Amino acid sequence: MRCPYCADDHDRVVDSRPADEGAAVRRRRECLGCGRRFTTYERHEIVPVMVRKRSGLVEPYDPAKVLAGIERAIAGRSVADGAAIAVVEDIDERVRAQGREVTTEFLGRAVLEHLRTLDPVSYLRFASVYKGFDDVGDFEREVEELHKTTAPKRRA
Repeated sequence: MRCPYCADDHDRVVDSRPADEGAAVRRRRECLGCGRRFTTYERHEIVPVMVRKRSGLVEPYDPAKVLAGIERAIAGRSVADGAAIAVVEDIDERVRAQGREVTTEFLGRAVLEHLRTLDPVSYLRFASVYKGFDDVGDFEREVEELHKTTAPKRRA
């Protein structure tokens, strides 16, 4: 570290301890050039996750956009309070586990996966925008697919 007083870059660490509830390390340093003490903080560098859109455009991942899409899909439905936030938190964990870049396809499928179990109507609302439904046949096929994968198995 460079001393803020004399600009010498030779120092020694006198004390280290966690700071900001463990999010940083506070280090007390002593300059070997002038003998004065100063404090530095070390933090993890937050690497932004980028989203690659279908058009090829890349932009920073914004969980608020995911939340807004989910809230539009569940608007007026009897979905538990906080369910949308819980979905976004889970998706956020999965996104960060993917690495530095995810695709909109990954995000859309993750949202659909959650909405499928949360509320079928909300699932269809989101799917109609995400998959770009053009006519009633698209809805019919999606409803058929929804019933096929979520209907309980009957015992003979």
